[in-house]
Amino acid sequence: MGSSSELLLAADSSLSPLLLQAIVKIVVLIGGLMTAAAYFVLLERRMAAWIQDRRGPNRVGIPLTGIRLFGLGQPLADGVKFIFKEAYTPAHVDRWMYLFAPIAILVAALVVFAVIPVGGMVPAVPGLADGGQPISLVVIPGFDSGLLLVFALSEIAVYGVLLGGWASNNKYSFLGGLRSSAQLIAYELPLGLAILGVVLASGSMNLEQVIARQAQSGLWFVLAQPLGFVVFVIAAFAESARVPFDLPECEQELVGGYHTEYSGIKLLLFLVAEFLHMITASFLIVILFLGGWHFWGITGGPDAEIGWLQSLLRVAVLLGKVFLVILFFMLTRWSWPRFRFDQLMALAWKIMLPLGIANFIVVAALGEVRAWYDPKFADRFWEWGLALPNWVTLVLGWLAVAYSGTLVTDNRPQRTSRGSDSHAEGFS
Repeated sequence: MGSSSELLLAADSSLSPLLLQAIVKIVVLIGGLMTAAAYFVLLERRMAAWIQDRRGPNRVGIPLTGIRLFGLGQPLADGVKFIFKEAYTPAHVDRWMYLFAPIAILVAALVVFAVIPVGGMVPAVPGLADGGQPISLVVIPGFDSGLLLVFALSEIAVYGVLLGGWASNNKYSFLGGLRSSAQLIAYELPLGLAILGVVLASGSMNLEQVIARQAQSGLWFVLAQPLGFVVFVIAAFAESARVPFDLPECEQELVGGYHTEYSGIKLLLFLVAEFLHMITASFLIVILFLGGWHFWGITGGPDAEIGWLQSLLRVAVLLGKVFLVILFFMLTRWSWPRFRFDQLMALAWKIMLPLGIANFIVVAALGEVRAWYDPKFADRFWEWGLALPNWVTLVLGWLAVAYSGTLVTDNRPQRTSRGSDSHAEGFS
């Protein structure tokens, strides 16, 4: 009995640093994500004002002092307003589904970050390190099916949108849910094809290994697979329902879409989850195609000696790239008009899907060519040489899309023949 109890105590003591490590990571991650989502709303409103030549929110600062702080108190004011707003539930809704939908979409949007690294490794910290080993900056380190988990949790988030639209018992919300399901199904296929190219090139679905592969070769996948990058970015915009793909909540047609009947804290959960989807898409774009924490001459390779300076540089590089991608998301939102729904679906099935298939076939063929040669020959020059066919595929795909059909829709009233409706002729 004594030996058994000693073994159990030893097991508990060996697991405690890992458990404490996970708790610290979760607290920091959730706090950072919620704060980032709040202040990215302020950033987007300021960017919208800049693009539209107005000031934007710049007055809310420290209460009772008159200090504005460039409007940095606006997210706090908005959050307090949502929290203290009346928790009204319409009588005609399916109550339990109505309440479950925003919770499901927010939980899924947060849990997906359990496998997304926010940097490389940091040196051992007393009390947190297990046997003096470096600490990986991801909640679940070494998870070999990280991409599968990301997709699975993304699907749960879609169920939150569908449940919100269905449970609201409102035709606008219901149409928003239907649009969301059709849009997500259509764009998941090219998104998956683009990711398969990355999986083939890196040989792993572990996001940490994907970054390490790009750091090892020195060739980011945006350079090795440019067509896959284009397909992934467009599909990521659609998956996160950002303009010009925000048809599920199109206010001109659906009032507010799937969250028309929501208000107060329940609406806040939907809005925060929407921004978290954009942040998730930005992290995936950076990790899968833009090298993650890698930057030439600054962060070193995956086998470089780990120190605090290099660890902080890797975190800064990765988060800096993510920030620039988020700025691109916001700039696109306030620069492009929204697609019509038929244009949205035509883009997915007639353009993105064939381009995704073409990219996958070329990447798979080049993978066979790489495996056929001696691995010792796979040096930097060889990697760049294998990237050339992918660039040729990008140019050919662009030409095929440009010349295969009319991409400009003329919505102007057309001149009619003599004797037709005079009103139509007058508008021609």
